[in-house]
Parts: sequence; structure tokens; C-alpha cells
Amino acid sequence: MNVQPQKLYGSQSMAAPLKRVLMRSAGSAMRHAKAAEWHYGPAFDAARAALQHERFSGLIEAAGASIEWLTDADDGLADSVFTHDPSLMTDHGAIILSMGKALRRPEPGLHEAAYARMGIPVLGRIEAPGTVEGGDCVWLDATTLVIGRGVRTNQEGIRQMAELLAPKGIEVLGFDLPLWQGEEACLHLMSVISPLADDLALVHSPLLPAAFYQLLKARGIRLVEGDRQEFAESNGLSLNVLPTAPREVIAVAGFPKTLAAMEAAGCSVVTFEADALCIACEGGPTCLTRPILRGQA
Repeated sequence: MNVQPQKLYGSQSMAAPLKRVLMRSAGSAMRHAKAAEWHYGPAFDAARAALQHERFSGLIEAAGASIEWLTDADDGLADSVFTHDPSLMTDHGAIILSMGKALRRPEPGLHEAAYARMGIPVLGRIEAPGTVEGGDCVWLDATTLVIGRGVRTNQEGIRQMAELLAPKGIEVLGFDLPLWQGEEACLHLMSVISPLADDLALVHSPLLPAAFYQLLKARGIRLVEGDRQEFAESNGLSLNVLPTAPREVIAVAGFPKTLAAMEAAGCSVVTFEADALCIACEGGPTCLTRPILRGQA
């Protein structure tokens, strides 16, 4: 009898069951963070952020995913807790990205070292002057990667990504993002869309690129509108939710109307308090995770 080797990496879906994920402890990354330097809000508190991150990681494990932890080194890279951004996983290996935020430029090296340790191949790298951040990347399906072009991801980065993925039969589509709250703020493509299943997504349609909105509708993806007041009050964090499986979601507590909209669409939602971690630091549950392996739905 042939025994298939256990799959250790691969993720070209946004919502298939989460099996393995790369994370970094907030207690490590944020221990000396200065709010003004990192553009964090007044609610930021390093000790409370660490406790909230521990609660979040417990929810990840309870969902059945194993966590691979990045370094605990005292390197001052506060935003490295948001592991979604410095790399992208494919079924063919990792792509090491290039950060648009200058303070985050050392972070892809942390991911490359982690993949070497785990024995995961690197498919390629986005090289300067190209920039791509993971928060701008959405798998529409296993052969279509959509990338938001804005202050964190540029056209050169999108061009390089397309060249890397074309030989694997993957099409890359770029869509322009609005400036919204300025260059220092973080508006990723995933600030305005969070897939909940292959055929379902939570959106803030006023900031969706029009052509992307039309593509989603043409693909038959049902769009759930997040509450617009909650989106404004949270600077978009009400919309940043993490599927651990189709229609099984982790979200930040405190946004009952958006939660109710997801539940009405058939989702099961668990929440955690994250005012000091997510709301203050402009990064939600999706941002705190880099999926390494997602399984079959």
C-alpha cells in the first residue's frame, strides 16, 4: 500500500480549513514598541496586547491549527506580530515579499529563516523597487490571485508576482486602491474584503475597487456588507476577520452589527477582546496569521 507523505505547506484558498500557521508573540515583538513611532493609537498597551494575543492564539489552536512561532529575539520589530504581510504561501512554496512600510523591511528575512528551518521551499522573492504586502493579496480561487495596488504594494511588485506565478498556471490581477486616510495609514485590499468561504465574502463596498466588485459578482461570490458605522469607528478593523474553515470565523469583539451580518449569512463567529492589539495597531485577526497550510474544505 502506498502511503502519501503528510502535506506540510500549501495555501491557495482564503477559507479552507486552517491546518498550520506562522505567528509571532506580541509579548516578544511589541515589548518595547513606541506608539508614535509605529503609528499605533492611544489604546496601545504592550502588556495588554500580549495578553490579547495569547487569547487569540488559543482560539487558533482550538480550531485545530498548529502554530509555528517566529523568533523571540528582542529585535524591536513591533509590526512583525502581523505575520500575514511579509510572505505569501502557495502550493509550490513560499514567496518572500517586499514591504512598503519602511520600518517593516527587515521582516521578510524573519520569514525566510523560518521557512528554511521548517524545510519549506522558497518559490521566489519580490525584489526592490517592487513592493507587495500580504494584506493586499486575495486568492479568488486556486488559479487567481488578486492584488491591491496602493501605498503598500506597487505595480513593479505586482509585475514580479505575475512572472513568478504564471509558470504555475496562476493569473495575477491588480486593482487600484483609494488613498483613504493617507500614506501613513494602512489600507490593504484585505481592509475592505474578508473572504468567509470560497463563495462568500464580508465587504465594505464603498472602498472596493469597482472592477474588483464587478469581478466578485461575476464569479457568483455572495457579498455580505459589514456595518458602515462600525467600519468607520474601527478604522476598518470590524471587517478584518479570519476564517479557520468555511463559515467558521474569528473576529474582534465589539462589533455586533457586523457579527450579526455574518451569522445571518450562515457563519459561526467567535470573538476576542483586541482593543490594545488590533484596534490600536491597525491589524486584525487575518493580519496576525500567515497561513502555511490550508486543507480541503
